[in-house]
Amino acid sequence: MLNRLLSHDLPRNRWLSLLLIVIVLGLAFTPFLFPGTKALNVAAKILVFIVLVASFDLLLGYTGIVSFAHTMFFGIGAYGVAIASTRMGPGWGALLIGVAAALVVSLLLSLLIGLFSLRVKAIFFAMITLAVASAFLTLASQMSDFTGGEDGLNFKVPEALQPGTQYLESPVLGASIDGRFVTYYLLFFAALVLVLTMLRIVNSPFGRVLQAIRENDFRAESIGYRTVVFRTLSNVLSALFATLAGSLLALWLRYNGPDTSLSFEIMLDILLIVVIGGMGTIYGAVIGGVLFLLAQSYLQDLMKLGASAVDGVPVLSQIISPERWLLWLGILFVLSVYHFPSGVVGRMRTIRSSVSPPKK
Repeated sequence: MLNRLLSHDLPRNRWLSLLLIVIVLGLAFTPFLFPGTKALNVAAKILVFIVLVASFDLLLGYTGIVSFAHTMFFGIGAYGVAIASTRMGPGWGALLIGVAAALVVSLLLSLLIGLFSLRVKAIFFAMITLAVASAFLTLASQMSDFTGGEDGLNFKVPEALQPGTQYLESPVLGASIDGRFVTYYLLFFAALVLVLTMLRIVNSPFGRVLQAIRENDFRAESIGYRTVVFRTLSNVLSALFATLAGSLLALWLRYNGPDTSLSFEIMLDILLIVVIGGMGTIYGAVIGGVLFLLAQSYLQDLMKLGASAVDGVPVLSQIISPERWLLWLGILFVLSVYHFPSGVVGRMRTIRSSVSPPKK
């Protein structure tokens, strides 16, 4: 049953399987295990980024396409929910219309980008997507009447998802059963379904063709596959999943602006998470997303504790000052790439292969 659920793509490593189980259970029970507001926000962001990074891995890791327009589709999903909810008011109909409209816009844009750009060389495609994403960011920042400009849009979600909606008067195991609780589990199950769907796609015959194109596009073309068609379809699928991730982010934040979903920093985070977790695995999005976002969210707090412990030591107190948390985050990234060049998932699978007894 589990093998079928994971599309016959098991982790193939006992420790990797255990780590994935711990992560899934940890995210599933976060409201009960870590009832604080910050922990819940971090867990929700992890869920969103797992979907976002997995969708980018579908494009980069499985098809070999480098695109810098991924945050554009992420932003389209977030703006679709924000604009529809702002203009139509809080309601499930507004959410559905916003998500559907965002998916249509992303479908058309990704199709146009794919058809007109994927015939060029990889570096030129990457530059084209960067230019398109930059233009879209500028457009979103300047269309104040429609997108809220630099200030963004605040909106209300359906009453069932609002923090003020209480389902039980008393907390259950420390967790308040309210609209925020329901929204979190909506994100959790949506992320679970989307990741399993992407696993199914990459392990289907279509996914095998994408991997063949990644390895040698000339050979794939020579045996009869229209590489441009498959690359375009991969680009469209990746964009649609990124759009859904953006919708989930807007639903959780009840706000969206250019810096929230369209900034180039998000694109850099996606690239870092893919490299840390491992390209071409989907599981890498889960591992990398958790590691990166936990470090991003809690490294500064840990450094504050370390700085207070060595307070008064001239050099050491300056080195581990909380203001230098980005420096240490960069060092951790460099070390992870050095020790795990194929990502955490790739490295763990390699260890599994190296210790397996030879078949007789």
